[in-house]
Amino acid sequence: MPRTSSREAIRALERLGFEQIRQTGSHVMMKKQTPEGTTGCVVPVHQELKVGTLSGILKQAQVTPEEFIENL
Repeated sequence: MPRTSSREAIRALERLGFEQIRQTGSHVMMKKQTPEGTTGCVVPVHQELKVGTLSGILKQAQVTPEEFIENL
């Protein structure tokens, strides 16, 4: 898993179809409509996201690491 900033992670998720809903403090809420329903995730705003935090975001978003890396 590559080291990325929250800004890069948000940009990659937007390329995957997510949109920013709102920002509360240092957390950005993102959402995507799918045929199965709505998928959402929360991205903390940091200079560098830890590997565990990034993998948790990807699990929430139901995105594979390969998909994420392709869209960085």
